[in-house]
This record gives sequence, structure tokens and C-alpha cells, in this order.
Amino acid sequence: MSPTVRTARHDDYEAIVDLTSDVWADRAMADYIPDVFRDWVDDDGPDRKTLVVDVDGHAVGIAQAVILTETEAWFQGMRVDSAHRGKGLGSLLTDRLIEWAADAGASVGRSMVFSWNEAGLGQSLAAGFEAVTSFRWAHPEPADVTPEMPVGNDPTTAWRYWQGSDGRDVLSGLALDSGESWALSTLTRERLDRLGTEQAVLTVGERPQGMACRVRTTDADGDRLAEYAVGVWSNVDAARALFDGIAADAARLGVDGTRILIPETPRHVAQAAYAGGDISECPDYVFEIPDLRELS
Repeated sequence: MSPTVRTARHDDYEAIVDLTSDVWADRAMADYIPDVFRDWVDDDGPDRKTLVVDVDGHAVGIAQAVILTETEAWFQGMRVDSAHRGKGLGSLLTDRLIEWAADAGASVGRSMVFSWNEAGLGQSLAAGFEAVTSFRWAHPEPADVTPEMPVGNDPTTAWRYWQGSDGRDVLSGLALDSGESWALSTLTRERLDRLGTEQAVLTVGERPQGMACRVRTTDADGDRLAEYAVGVWSNVDAARALFDGIAADAARLGVDGTRILIPETPRHVAQAAYAGGDISECPDYVFEIPDLRELS
């Protein structure tokens, strides 16, 4: 029977567990999709669509698209059962989700792939995505410390610094999204102002030399994390002050750890490591389709 694409259902759960069981068999990490699959099914609606590829009544592939803003869509969770790879099923799923996202009004579509995921990198290119940026995570420990440079909460100053930052250029203006935990969207002045009121926006120095913005707190593997949408800075002293400011902010929240998105450049990664940021081992890549309507 020819493969068909349909909306995911709760009775697909066991098939989804099976097809994700060996996705990263060579790595000491489990796939997150079985943990979120039921929520994905429940949350399907105007701004979120989860599809599966069905072969003989059995789900052998899955992917999801989420509308993040009026113009931006995020594609995630692309998986195909190992016995059915190389048959174009991933592209079939992606094509249907691109069509859905374009119909929902999105003009730009993006996704994230771990840098070590060779299959995912190839699949992204095959589906029409282009690599646009890469980033890494920094994890300063929450601590009651006083930065050596002034650290304030000033969205106006932060926006001015962000606009002229080389980090913004490297990241193509993207930062961790406010609503979707593993997605990136454009950091706008409006969103930064809102984060300054609802969360925290940190600026370094009287004449700004760095900025970061807290986007939420969340639970991860039993720990409470403070997540920061982005962190950029001018030099190593500013990096140290920014990370100390983040550590102090996180300590006031009483969380167990932090996660900050930083640009993947030699300068940012080296200075983050020197400043005590406890950086992640590998970068993540962001892929983009700049005009979904051309492919829909």
C-alpha cells in the first residue's frame, strides 16, 4: 500500500515509541518525542499540526510544524522508522507541513538539527532548507555574586546593543522563542520590551557592552532551569559580568541551573568558556526556508 500522510492520533503512540527507540542508538540520550507525543496530539489546532506517515495502518514517520509568529513557522520532531528510511517519507511529511504552514500565513520556516546528526542534516537539505546559523548553550551556575561591571534591566539599552552586535548578525537576528521551548524566532523590540516586564532583560555597562534576556523558567530532568533567549557581549570582561549577572538573576529565582543561547563563533565560545559559562559540547544548526509559498 502507498504511504499516506494524516494527522497524528493517540492510538499511534506505540508505533511512535517503536520508531523513535533507535534514532540515536549511538548516543547516551533518549528521544524526547514519546514524552511529548500525547501533548502534541491534544494541542493540534490552528497554530500547530502533527502529521504521521501511515503505511498499512501503521505510523512509520512523524513531524510537527508550529506557527511561532505571524510570519514564522518552526518544523520539529522529524523521525522516520529505520526500516522505511531512504524512501522519501521525510520529504513527504515536510512537503505537507510546508503547505500547511504557508496556508496558515507563515512565510519563513525554520528547524534545528544537532550538529552530530548527519542524517538530520542531510534530510534538511533534501527538504529544501538552507543552513543559516549555529549556536551553543552556556550554563553558568546560579550564585549570589556581584558582577564587576554594572548590570541593569533596560530593554531600550539592550535593544540598542543587540542591533549593533556582531552576535546578532551571526544569529541572523534569532533568539530562543518565548512560547516554544526548542524553537528560535526573530527577536523584536516589542518582544524585548515584554520580556523586560514579564521576565528580565540584562544589560552590561553604562555604555552597553552586552545583553541577555530571560525568556522563562522550565523543568528539565527534575531540575528547574532559567532559560535566556540569547546572550551577546563585546569582550571577555563583559562576558564575565553578563554571566555573573545571569547567575545572580537565576539565584534570586531559586532555580537549579541555567541555559543561555550564545552565537557559535570562536570568540563567543572561547570567551564563554573562559568566563565560566560551562558551554555545551557541540553546536546546534538552524536551517531555513526563506519563502514557504514557493514550495507550497
